[in-house]
Amino acid sequence: MPTEPVAQTARAYWDAVGREWAATHPDELWRRCSDALHVQWLDRVAGTLPPGLVLKTDLFDEAFGDGLTAWFASRGHDVLACDLAFATARGAARKPASVAAAVADVRQLPFSATAFDTVFSDSTLDHFDSEAGIRQSLRELHRVLRPGGTLLLTMDNPVNPIVRLRNLWPGLWIRLGVLPYAVGATCSRQRLTRLLEETGFSVSAAGTIMHLPRVLMVPWCRWLARGGATQPGTRLRAWLRRGEGLGRLPTREFTGHFVATVARKRS
Repeated sequence: MPTEPVAQTARAYWDAVGREWAATHPDELWRRCSDALHVQWLDRVAGTLPPGLVLKTDLFDEAFGDGLTAWFASRGHDVLACDLAFATARGAARKPASVAAAVADVRQLPFSATAFDTVFSDSTLDHFDSEAGIRQSLRELHRVLRPGGTLLLTMDNPVNPIVRLRNLWPGLWIRLGVLPYAVGATCSRQRLTRLLEETGFSVSAAGTIMHLPRVLMVPWCRWLARGGATQPGTRLRAWLRRGEGLGRLPTREFTGHFVATVARKRS
């Protein structure tokens, strides 16, 4: 478990990030594109989940974009979300489509065992300094899921050459303004599958998503936003759909920005 000083330092950092984003609203269009790509994945792998209580482990998208809690709510799920940062949780709770929000560290969740039917963890576990944080988080997610419950999890894909290059010198890219916030340790599809199995999950699907290079898509979205675009239009959505077609090619392990897994807690 994280020590209190470590948790406080991390919370202070992410609170500062949240306040800056709330003041400047950068990359809102790109965040909506990212949400659209996650929706495509959720439609494919989770569209038949029966309604239940869902835990979402990150509120950044809800605070600074449209977010993904509405996808679950529209299918009859009740959603509780948590975030380490007060600023981010507060921002999500104040949005018109507000969500029940708690401030919590995913490595030490304040929820009862077996409380949730589903956990959706989108790019949350890839911000720790080491794999130890990932392991602890997986144990906590396993604890709060009911037996047979579903874990939907995405993480940065270290096999992607751009992600690999980014993670070699994250401090440099942050100073240059290429990275907007800190990134951390992550896992390949094979390594994440192994960790999930060791934690007590059975992995039913593991692949990669978001295949169009973010290094090109983010500047394009910024250019469109300068022209007044706030939502991905027909042409941009078509490009996103075509890009996900790369996930059917043998190169999908290298083109996908995120590893995306579906796992169930063994009874």
